[in-house]
Amino acid sequence: MKAIWNGVIVAESDDIVVVEGNHYFPESALKRGYVLSSNRRTMCSWKGEASYYTLFVDGDANQDAVWYYPNPKEAAEEIKGRVAFMRGVSIED
Repeated sequence: MKAIWNGVIVAESDDIVVVEGNHYFPESALKRGYVLSSNRRTMCSWKGEASYYTLFVDGDANQDAVWYYPNPKEAAEEIKGRVAFMRGVSIED
């Protein structure tokens, strides 16, 4: 599967975990040249605290479009070390 934004593949892997309809890619599949750290944090009652990255492709920024759980709660261990996408990032086969 591929995560595509602004016409660029920002992550690619066949090792995908789907949770609540979101496709979680291994963090190693994320093309680091397209991400910037973000200070945003949110809380999920059963997964824990989420952190974010901003995508930056061809001069365009997609603020906080990538999220991950650095230390997920036990119920969400399957997404540890994985990232998911939103805000216009398409997931394709």
